[in-house]
Amino acid sequence: MKDLFSLVAHHGYALIFAVVLAEAVGLPVPAALALVAGGAAAASHALSAPKLLVLALVGMMLGDSLLFILGRYMGWALLGFLCRVSVNPESCILRSAESFYKRGKITLVIAKFIPGVNTMAPPLAGSMKMRPQQFLQLDFVGVSLYILAYGGLGFVSRDFLAAVTRGFQTASHVFGEVLLIAAIAYIGYRVWLYHKNKVYRVVPRVQVEELARKLQSEERDRILIIDVRSHGYYDADAARIKGSVRIEPNNLSEELKELPKDKDIYLYCT
Repeated sequence: MKDLFSLVAHHGYALIFAVVLAEAVGLPVPAALALVAGGAAAASHALSAPKLLVLALVGMMLGDSLLFILGRYMGWALLGFLCRVSVNPESCILRSAESFYKRGKITLVIAKFIPGVNTMAPPLAGSMKMRPQQFLQLDFVGVSLYILAYGGLGFVSRDFLAAVTRGFQTASHVFGEVLLIAAIAYIGYRVWLYHKNKVYRVVPRVQVEELARKLQSEERDRILIIDVRSHGYYDADAARIKGSVRIEPNNLSEELKELPKDKDIYLYCT
């Protein structure tokens, strides 16, 4: 943290802009911590608060707008790419889609405060064909709240942060060991989660032609086709495979109880 505050003091505006832009496009960088440091620097008059606010707004909205545009044209492929580093990519996408399902477009206002959803919300909004003007308005509100929250925290906590920094200077060796232990524990936790969820990464699939042949054979009475497209990609007027049944993927535990046990079930999604 000491190094981050030192960097903010010397490189200020460029660093804040680069960090918030990087986080907005999905890179694992601590934008919130950088904003806290920037707020503290503004409180000590090392940086201009209005200029810092404008640069942070521009950087974060630029990154969000880029993902929104890419999501509009790349759709599910981009969402899958962004989730690829997740323990379970499909649950990563579903969690973000579920947030839109439960909260609607207001998700964009609070997305920055929700780990995992913060990067997924702009491309998800783009893939759902949200109007650009509406996206920019909602994203502006969400980004502003995020920057003011963390920047304001740094601004009002300048003296406390300075004391913490001095404490790190006098106990840097112990702090380094604590960080190392925490890093090892986190890596171990991620490895454990990876192996725990490994089974969910293998999804049996069938080619369209194979299923079509089965539907034209004597097996057709033993086949049930289910539409599980996520909310936002499905509406009442959407075209479905003939004879398929629609179930809500955000309510699977209840929907599954109603499915027949004596049929081969095939699912299709977005």
